Amino acid sequence: MSGVRSYGDPCGVARGLDVIGERWALLVVRDLLLGPRRFNDLLGGLPGVSPNVLSQRLRQLTEQGVVQRRDLGPPTRVHLYELTEWGRALEPILLQFGRWGSQSPQMPEGTLGIDSLLLSVKASFDPARAPELAGTYAFHIDADTILAEVAEDAVQIRRGTAPDPDATLTTDIDTLRAVCGSEITLSAAVESGALRLTGDEDAQRRLTDLLLTPFTSAFTR
Repeated sequence: MSGVRSYGDPCGVARGLDVIGERWALLVVRDLLLGPRRFNDLLGGLPGVSPNVLSQRLRQLTEQGVVQRRDLGPPTRVHLYELTEWGRALEPILLQFGRWGSQSPQMPEGTLGIDSLLLSVKASFDPARAPELAGTYAFHIDADTILAEVAEDAVQIRRGTAPDPDATLTTDIDTLRAVCGSEITLSAAVESGALRLTGDEDAQRRLTDLLLTPFTSAFTR
C-alpha cells in the first residue's frame, strides 16, 4: 500500500489506525458520511489540506477499501468519491469521537462546514424525541441539498432530494453558521430574507428544533 506506515501491532486499535490514522484521513471519511462528493468539494470542505495531500489520502483510503471512486462517464465525466460499506461502518465511531472531542477545552478559530454542522445534529439526536420530530426535511445550503428523515428512533441525514418534504430550509452557509452559533436569531434571518422556510408551521417548527438542538446543548460548546 503506497506511502502507508504501520504500527506493526496486531491489536485491532493499531490495525485501525494503520488504515485511518494518517493526518486528514478521518476528516475525509467525515466529509463522505452524508454521501458522495467530488474532489473539489472535498478540497473546499477541508481548509488547510493541499490538493496533493488530499489526492494521497484518497488514494490510500481507496487502496485500503474505505473509499471507492465512481466515474459517472460522458457527458459529465465527473469522478465521485464515496464510502464503501466498510467505510460507512465508521459512522458511529466518528459520531462518538465527535461527542468526546467537543468536550476539549481548546476551541480552534476555524468555522464548521456543512457536513460538521449536520453531523452535529445526528450525533446529538435523542431517540426519545423521534415521535415529536418525525418527518422529512430538506436543507438547501448554497449548492448543497441535504435530506433529513426522522422516523422510529433515529435520524438519517444524507445528500439527496425528496419529492415532497414536510418542510424546507434554504440559506447560505454563513447565515446557517450565524444562526446555529446564536450570532443572529432565526427570526431575524427570516425577516432579512437570508433564510427561508417553507412547509406548514408545525413542520417548520420540527425542522428548526431538529437543527438547533445541538447548538443549544453542551455538545458544541
